[in-house]
Amino acid sequence: MQGMDVKDIVIVGGGTAGWMSAAGMSKLLGSKKINIRIIESESIGTVGVGEATVPHIQYFNRLLGIDENSFIKKTNATFKLGIEFVDWHKIGESYFHSFGPYGLDMEGIHFHHMWLRQQKMGTAKPIDEFNLQVQAAKAGKFMRARPELQGSPLSALSYAYQFDAALYAAFLRDFSEKNGVTRTEGKIVKVTQATNTGHIESVTLEDGECIKGDLFIDCSGFKGLLIEETLKTGYEDWSHYLPCDSAVTRLSKRMTDLPPYTRATAKTAGWQWRIPLQSRTGNGYVYSSQFLSDQDAIESLNKDLDTAPISAPRQLRFKTGIRKQPWNKNVVSIGLASGFLEPLESTSIHLIQTAIARLMTNFPDKLFNQADIDFYNESTHKEYVQVRDLLILHYKATTRHDSPFWNYVREMDIPVSLEKRIAIYKENARLYSEDKEFFNHSSWFAIFNGQSIHPQRYHPIANFLDEKEMERRMTEIHTVTQKCLSIMPSHEEFLAKQL
Repeated sequence: MQGMDVKDIVIVGGGTAGWMSAAGMSKLLGSKKINIRIIESESIGTVGVGEATVPHIQYFNRLLGIDENSFIKKTNATFKLGIEFVDWHKIGESYFHSFGPYGLDMEGIHFHHMWLRQQKMGTAKPIDEFNLQVQAAKAGKFMRARPELQGSPLSALSYAYQFDAALYAAFLRDFSEKNGVTRTEGKIVKVTQATNTGHIESVTLEDGECIKGDLFIDCSGFKGLLIEETLKTGYEDWSHYLPCDSAVTRLSKRMTDLPPYTRATAKTAGWQWRIPLQSRTGNGYVYSSQFLSDQDAIESLNKDLDTAPISAPRQLRFKTGIRKQPWNKNVVSIGLASGFLEPLESTSIHLIQTAIARLMTNFPDKLFNQADIDFYNESTHKEYVQVRDLLILHYKATTRHDSPFWNYVREMDIPVSLEKRIAIYKENARLYSEDKEFFNHSSWFAIFNGQSIHPQRYHPIANFLDEKEMERRMTEIHTVTQKCLSIMPSHEEFLAKQL
């Protein structure tokens, strides 16, 4: 229908979510037929989510045509092969959730079934020795994938980045403005809705400027200026499953040997992250205010820093959950305005990225078809639930008894969706992924095995392979993995060559 095309998009809020939205939409929609305007205020701070990421961010950067080496330099980034979880199952134990697969699938079933068979036979080597990314992370090594080495684990090395979120937002701002996005400095003091539809018509700034739009993207963070304060959309609270509601963050000096991974250490009432960048180290203690005071959290964070602090502690409050309608009327909330899941698996930027992709798939005209909006909201909710369940598993599968917090999460009820996954895995080690689910079977296996949830049996097809042949293949996979590790340079050496 002519005349119904969206012409003016207004993004409320900058930061990572705002500038990723501006960059993505300006690239995909172009700036000749559509106006994209972003409103942000330098006097309003940003949370700066997403210092640690997952591999899918490479797709976003490639979509924008960003050169990886340039990106690494400008954001003080390091490479990331996974996450080390320390003291989660019990104090003194640790495991890795890497971005790479374990071994090689055989006989149409996942590798871990063969490993479990070998384990029953008493001949299995440690599972980590079959995962190149875990081995490289432990050894402080890194290299990019070598696609020409087909059949080698080096042909498809999967990795992400650890970077300065503020520098990434600045990097994307430069990209977006060159791509035609208009930035307006100012605070919004008034929001005007259409009397007949309730849609947002315009926002008014402190200086009196009135900015009209057809489609509004709410990237105003936890506040949810449009999606919640104006439209009263409502929030689905998941804090009974994930009770951490606070964080204290602090920067410290650069580490001497930059590890190519993020570390998450379980503590008395939550967990502490360590994210190594080229210029400094990001640290934070995510905790539950029901079980720990703010002052105790600060003292605990300070005590466990690996390098000397270079900033004052910064306090954050949040509530885990999701907006009941991430897209309501002509407002699409993206980032923290849409929902919050603690950064245990570094999914914050990924959820921004998929929200942008989902919006592009369901991009509206001025009629704002409700069926499209409903589909967007259902898809977003499903994605959040899938990520939420993996996060809950880290807590639920603990054996820690050393504090009221761990007693709570160990004994708490969990969603039926997670109960089913655990029950299926415990029976015969079967893992499954829902349609387009972000975390695949390797991720679920890493957490199940790392948290010492062990199945009674394995897939029966694993027994169909002759025992000697299985042992030969397992030995060969192990040998190849270790050989690949031996030729990888250190993370520091690799970074130095790119800078």
